[in-house]
Amino acid sequence: MIPDERRRVVVTGVGLTSPLGVGTAQTWEALLEGRSGIGPITRFDTADFPSRIAGQVPEFEAERFMERKDVKKSDVFIHYALAATHFAMSDAGLEVDPERADRVGVIIGSGIGGLPLIESTAEILRTRGPSRVSPFFIPGLIVNMAAGQVSIRYGAKGPNSAPCTACTTGLHAVGDAFRLIVSDHADAMIAGGAEGMVSPLALAGFCAMRALSTRNDDPKTASRPWDRGRDGFVMGEGAGIVVLEELEHARRRGAAIYAEVIGYGMGADAYHISAPHPEGEGAVRVMLDALRNAGIAPEEVDYINAHGTSTSLGDLAEVKAIKEVFRGHARRLAVSSTKSSTGHLLGAAGGLEAGILALALRDQVYPATLNLEEPDEGCDLDFVPGEPRRAPMNVGLTNSFGFGGTNGAIIMRRYA
Repeated sequence: MIPDERRRVVVTGVGLTSPLGVGTAQTWEALLEGRSGIGPITRFDTADFPSRIAGQVPEFEAERFMERKDVKKSDVFIHYALAATHFAMSDAGLEVDPERADRVGVIIGSGIGGLPLIESTAEILRTRGPSRVSPFFIPGLIVNMAAGQVSIRYGAKGPNSAPCTACTTGLHAVGDAFRLIVSDHADAMIAGGAEGMVSPLALAGFCAMRALSTRNDDPKTASRPWDRGRDGFVMGEGAGIVVLEELEHARRRGAAIYAEVIGYGMGADAYHISAPHPEGEGAVRVMLDALRNAGIAPEEVDYINAHGTSTSLGDLAEVKAIKEVFRGHARRLAVSSTKSSTGHLLGAAGGLEAGILALALRDQVYPATLNLEEPDEGCDLDFVPGEPRRAPMNVGLTNSFGFGGTNGAIIMRRYA
């Protein structure tokens, strides 16, 4: 159970940069309208690739969020992180007091980091020689530099970290930030994930694994979690950042509050480098861990924003895990995958979906699962198919699972 004296943590800002739009309002509006951000890849020639579709951030201008001279010095995942943080901090109305700067921290991770910058610099090295490699190459690509750049931009001198836990990265960042506030290491944290992997090498790598959808002629229906016709995930890009604060810190400055973070669980499958445990054993344990940490019963959860990537193994394993954790209540839960709209943002997914969960609790709406026309065998929960559902929601949970068997779950409650 939650100790009565435990510091309470709330979400006061949400910043989203996604295939649905640049900005929280654009992303949320598109999600509630049931739009898809998936389309043909336009950045490079994909003629030789089996998969030629992705969720690209539309009409993104990095110069809106950073100096023009700095854009070429850093990889696109850092650009997305700075953009999403801009929206989150503006939304929260949080200014870092220089006298209390050590009480505001940053945890922003990336599943892979600056691979596009590595690709372009490798070509410079090959064609023009080592003297033409930029001195900003290394600091422009390393995973922790999104958190570093954000801390410099806002003067946040508190805990600074960057998880790199594959597709669980963004969720782990938010969960770790929650723990730091609970344990009194910080009063406010900027947390989430960023990824910019729509590049030839990334696409080739995932194609070689046969992990991606090849529904190239109909990209908007390619991401179809739990559907019998699914054939792999669709790669997405962007960033999801939330501002977390200790409750009294938020109240003192009159901040608007989206939701309260009440539980966090993390663990490992210890099973396989890329495949989930077929019974979802690791997913079971992290959801139970989060419920224990929150001090609530499974029956109190109303909604799950699922990992739901649109892969045959992963989708079914998560459903099995939900049934094991929630037993008879599983069929009363609403479970949806917003990756059906955005694609899979890899290391940014958990940050994006934590923000979406906070918005869903604020607005009392269950986001939809698109493209679910014929549920596959064993995929028989209430997946909110087709369009969002307006209904009361008090408690929501979000899952993220990653290569190497790294798993996480976060629970939020409506703040009233």
